[in-house]
Amino acid sequence: MTTNNQSINNKRKILKSIILAFFIGTIVLLVAVLPAEYGIDLLGTGKLFGFSKLHKKEVEMNKISTLSLNFKKITLNDVGSSTDILKPIEANNPPPKQQFLKREDVIKVIVPAKKGIEYKVKMLKYGSMKYEWSTTDKIVFTDFHGEVKQDNPPKDVFYESYTVAYSNNMGGTLTAPFEGKHGWYFKNLIDNDVVVIIKLKGEYELFN
Repeated sequence: MTTNNQSINNKRKILKSIILAFFIGTIVLLVAVLPAEYGIDLLGTGKLFGFSKLHKKEVEMNKISTLSLNFKKITLNDVGSSTDILKPIEANNPPPKQQFLKREDVIKVIVPAKKGIEYKVKMLKYGSMKYEWSTTDKIVFTDFHGEVKQDNPPKDVFYESYTVAYSNNMGGTLTAPFEGKHGWYFKNLIDNDVVVIIKLKGEYELFN
């Protein structure tokens, strides 16, 4: 009789544990998992405890990832001048004995809807410049490049691309490979104007 009672008690304990685990699992599912993973908030607890925000962030990240896949792939043919434009001999000029004075600037560039615009600075050969640019959240096409300074430049000038990308933010350091104009071409991909903020620090001069 004692053995049978113990067996029955053990079965009851196991059954209670299963029921309790199922009950706790159901609560966790309703309170946290459904709002966070699927955006389903039956009890309103997802909003109360902030779990719904996790789902919103995941959806936003998925949208960004999807958008990024829709851009045209950048290839070697998109980088720099075409092969029939020769590099000017001025690119081989020696560097100056003295670089431009160091300075810092913050520039606001408005890129019109569905259009492109350039912003460049003057740099001497082997001059160094740190840069950072960003939009609020809009992605633009950008070609960071340099053009060799020539006394009589042709209609189709030679240029060398440093970075070509789709982005809303970028930073780095440039050591100018030749004297000339160095900067960005921004292409706006949307129907509204995009504001680009450029921060510069180093050895360069602005165009008037």
